[in-house]
Amino acid sequence: MPYKRIDLAVKAFSQLGLPLWIIGDGRDRRALETAAAANVRFLGRASDKDLKRYLGGCRAFIFPGEEDFGIAPLEAQAAGRPVIAYAGGGALETVVEGATGLFFREQTPEALAEAVARFDDGRFDAVTIRNHAMRFGRAAFQRRFGEFVLARYLEFSASREFE
Repeated sequence: MPYKRIDLAVKAFSQLGLPLWIIGDGRDRRALETAAAANVRFLGRASDKDLKRYLGGCRAFIFPGEEDFGIAPLEAQAAGRPVIAYAGGGALETVVEGATGLFFREQTPEALAEAVARFDDGRFDAVTIRNHAMRFGRAAFQRRFGEFVLARYLEFSASREFE
């Protein structure tokens, strides 16, 4: 889908000559394939098992779009992999600059290419990245949600004591 800005990644990696594997399918796939250099591979849809394998084996996950939240960067981080993301939307909440990934601040192929060029996967620790992602996991969500509900219940109960 256009809002995912895969076009930026295709252009940047085609210029850099570095390998880029694109997982997924969509209406712009043919146009993106036409614009891509030989180092860019389109893998199409992937099963959950294959997706986990791809994420676990990548050097970094590229997230060039802006989404309100964006689960994909967290899936990559749960696999211990750093994220190179556009500094906007939900990525600002889920990616920690220098600890779990890098940001680029303009949605241009040049800005993404510059971020990729300064990326050094040796400075990222997979355990740290995974631990960060777990802050957004199901167990953490359930605990925080339960705490929220309990706090509201206690506030409500306290306010009714004096009626």
